[in-house]
Amino acid sequence: SQHREYTPGDDLRHIDWKAYAKSDRYYVKQFEDETNLRVYLLMDSSGSMGYGGEGRPDKFTYAARLSASLAWMMLHQGDAVGLINYGSRLDDLITPSPQPHHFWRIVDALKTAEVEGETDLVGALSYLAEIVTRRSLVVICSDCFHFDDRISAIARQLHQRRHQVLMLHILDPDEAEFPFGELTVFEDMETGIDVVADPQGMRRAYLEEFSRWQNELRASCLSGSVKYQRVNTASPLEETVYDCLKEIRR
Repeated sequence: SQHREYTPGDDLRHIDWKAYAKSDRYYVKQFEDETNLRVYLLMDSSGSMGYGGEGRPDKFTYAARLSASLAWMMLHQGDAVGLINYGSRLDDLITPSPQPHHFWRIVDALKTAEVEGETDLVGALSYLAEIVTRRSLVVICSDCFHFDDRISAIARQLHQRRHQVLMLHILDPDEAEFPFGELTVFEDMETGIDVVADPQGMRRAYLEEFSRWQNELRASCLSGSVKYQRVNTASPLEETVYDCLKEIRR
């Protein structure tokens, strides 16, 4: 990774003889140790992640704080951490590094990410499958509104190559509980399409459909050897971090 001047006691095998020939001074090559694990944080920055109920952070903000917390802990145990922000395209691609100051690159990318447009998790995972080589942990933070079986198939391929994939399903309580009472205009935050609906008349059907969708999503993840954890943005962050670490080590 770099050179430093030779000092008595250094391993002679690491002396750079080419540098000596040029400068007539002894320099020792320094190497970065390989870490135990490489961690890729995949952050869904699509428009739907911008939703947050009253008094709560939006889903992207909560997921960003969660990702930053995991990055901090993993960097301090010597793992290399990288970040991929994805929406309809890949925005921030930060290569994993074990250096402690690397944490601030990840934080800056999370703070400046634009939360808009549709999502393409298939594209993000396909790209990752092409570049990842060493044993890695892939942590996906997403509301999974565009989840399909291709994602499970790619994740299964990663698992077969000894990589571990964890899906953190980020949801606001409004999405799971549907607490609306009066005639409401619902806006698709990715396409901008509006729908006027009577929440009281559709609440039961919505909750049944939501439960079915989540169960299918979880089953699809498990079938692809993806660990699944639902994350409630109303939960204290430290509890969520603790639950994530338990799931990773399980």
